[in-house]
Amino acid sequence: PTSRPREGCSLHSLALGMAAGAVSLFPRCGIRRVLLDLARERVKGNRLASSVASSQRTLLGLGLAELKELSAEFALPQWRGQQIHDAIYGEMRKTTIEGMQQLPLGFRQALVDAGYETGRREPVEIVSDEDGTRKALFLLRCGSIIEAVGIPVERAKGRSANNPDDDLYEDGDELLEEEDETPGRRRRFTVCVSSQVGCAMRCSFCATGRQGFRRNLTSDEIVNQVLSMEDVFGRRATNVVMMGMGEPLLNLREVLRAHRCLNRDVGIGGRYFTISTVGVPNALSKLAAHRLQATLAVSLHAPTQELRERLIPSARAFPLDALLEEVRMFRKATGRRVTFEYTLLAGENDSEDHARALAKLLRSKVGRGCHINLLPWNPVAGANHQRPSKSAVNRFCNVLAAERGVSYSVRATRGLVAQAACGQLTGAFERKSSRSNQ
Repeated sequence: PTSRPREGCSLHSLALGMAAGAVSLFPRCGIRRVLLDLARERVKGNRLASSVASSQRTLLGLGLAELKELSAEFALPQWRGQQIHDAIYGEMRKTTIEGMQQLPLGFRQALVDAGYETGRREPVEIVSDEDGTRKALFLLRCGSIIEAVGIPVERAKGRSANNPDDDLYEDGDELLEEEDETPGRRRRFTVCVSSQVGCAMRCSFCATGRQGFRRNLTSDEIVNQVLSMEDVFGRRATNVVMMGMGEPLLNLREVLRAHRCLNRDVGIGGRYFTISTVGVPNALSKLAAHRLQATLAVSLHAPTQELRERLIPSARAFPLDALLEEVRMFRKATGRRVTFEYTLLAGENDSEDHARALAKLLRSKVGRGCHINLLPWNPVAGANHQRPSKSAVNRFCNVLAAERGVSYSVRATRGLVAQAACGQLTGAFERKSSRSNQ
């Protein structure tokens, strides 16, 4: 898939219309401060990411054409760029320039003297869970900590997504019936990556949102998470979900660059990406213009604006009607699948009335065919919420099963012991590491 909109194309025009339509749905009062806060966080994140990018010259994230141009800049044949590409993204997976023995010593030294590095960083700590999930801790050049999660899955096909008694759903299960003939990619292995250090959205049930926002990640820092988790597991990633630390659409530029690299250079199919968002005003129109094949996952978590604001303070900047109108237009513009993430919180949003209201909301605002991904809340230290019982989850599912025009699935809880489950990624290990170094 291409990563740039064509000038003057009808899809780009439709995307601009999406932005205008969504803005018209905003109430005139009560959101200016939140919008300004989000704008400041976006500017701050881009500024810090640009500062990090300008202070280092990395090969990771560069495509084949860019690497050929780099070779030409050093007065060398362009096929040297192909060699660099193979060394970084191919089977060799070199982590240092010095290790690229197929390149002349003089070229390697010239790259180092010019300030280049591969951009590869190994995890400083890996935490394993009994279910096979592993969480990796990465120390960035700026001293911040991010986390990525590797989730191996071996399971039979043919499960019913609407039967809560079957094995539970995980991101990417909708593609199980589609055979991927890429060598080495038959067993599904999902990597959940972070897009920011911290998060500005402040979801009350999410550990990352509770730690605040620091900066955006650069594209090479996002790509490195996938390659490193492939090295940890000794297998190729089949799926990438941008559901780790941060709000991807507040770092859209670098997320798109990372997507392009992982798709074109690493070779992960475009349909095997999932990009999540809590909702950022006008961001979906920009994403739609790039015509990615990725699945969009919208973190909804409530069927009413009032409840959503209690759970997600930043939702004051993006009312439900406006968010769902952008989602509707996104689906119309791209034809791509959209799922709605819904974290079940005991006694707060998990009643049968909530389920009926959720189904009615999506049918009326987005249209039939909406898929709801239910996530029983994963405990987070200091959060004043409770995980729902299995019977409560089943009652919620039973109501959705009786509703027309919507489908649902219940996401399997993976990595709970290692604090690697959805909503549990945080700076806890950063604080632990800091104390141990004192």
